[in-house]
Amino acid sequence: MKVFPDLVPLASDTVADHRFALPQGLVGFKDYTRGELHYTPDQLPFLWLRLHGLGDPVHFIVIEPGGLVPDYELEIFDEDAASLELRDPGDALVLNIVNLRQQQPVEATVNLIGPIVVNRRTHVGRQLVIANYSRYSAHHLLVDRSAAALSITA
Repeated sequence: MKVFPDLVPLASDTVADHRFALPQGLVGFKDYTRGELHYTPDQLPFLWLRLHGLGDPVHFIVIEPGGLVPDYELEIFDEDAASLELRDPGDALVLNIVNLRQQQPVEATVNLIGPIVVNRRTHVGRQLVIANYSRYSAHHLLVDRSAAALSITA
């Protein structure tokens, strides 16, 4: 199934509307099986993903890639679509984890190979490897360095 990760604004800024289950957890965090999204309008398009599990909550910065990552067209395996009960590409909320390096925004990368896909109807998600992984990187630069250099020198 091809998923079109259009940037769809979340309906509300209350946590209750943004809770979902991650039965398998994330890579390296298998015991963290409940997630919730937090955001403030001044930090968009960045969202905070808070995971709850056996220990203290863990936080990740995530984005919805639509509009931010040009030409990102992820395809997921039929088995993954079936396990998430995705009937339509619009059912999928796609979240990609952002990695900051040395707190330098220009060095931020985003994992395009292993997104978290959440079914908007069932509120169940999982991190998966996309079917067309060979087209993308787990360390895709979020900001074009040449454009960033131009804006700094201007």
